[in-house]
Amino acid sequence: MQKIVPFLWFDSQAEEAARLYTSIFPNSKITDVSRYGEAGPRPAGSVMTVGFELDGVPFIALNGGPEFKFTEAISFSVTCQTQEEVDELWAKLSEGGEEGPCGWLKDRYGLSWQIVPKQLHELIGDPDPVKARAATEAMYKMKKLDIAELKRAHDSAQS
Repeated sequence: MQKIVPFLWFDSQAEEAARLYTSIFPNSKITDVSRYGEAGPRPAGSVMTVGFELDGVPFIALNGGPEFKFTEAISFSVTCQTQEEVDELWAKLSEGGEEGPCGWLKDRYGLSWQIVPKQLHELIGDPDPVKARAATEAMYKMKKLDIAELKRAHDSAQS
């Protein structure tokens, strides 16, 4: 059992969210659903928590009520191998949500995600500061990150 597990507070959509997330990521599944009993505080029989795994990483989702909302202060970063993976995850996670800058989005539940191609770190971390700056400035102009455009900006920069 993993010692530290992300615990996500939803109003009443914990099971719906877990089903969506497990349908998007490979090697994912719902592992447990617990329900409220007669003692409440929510209706008896309604979903209290959902245990699930995303690509083998455990999570717990709670139907805790409307008191707390997600903010950008916490997000999940997903490293993608290809542009096709970036495109697919972006489309699925942003559906019904909100696109943000620089590879960030909020899903339909308000949870923030960063959809990041693995190449980004190489390009913006280039030891040549001119090339790194060019890639970084290109990233700042994007919502969904475009690997080819980031590489074009990086490669065309002259020191």
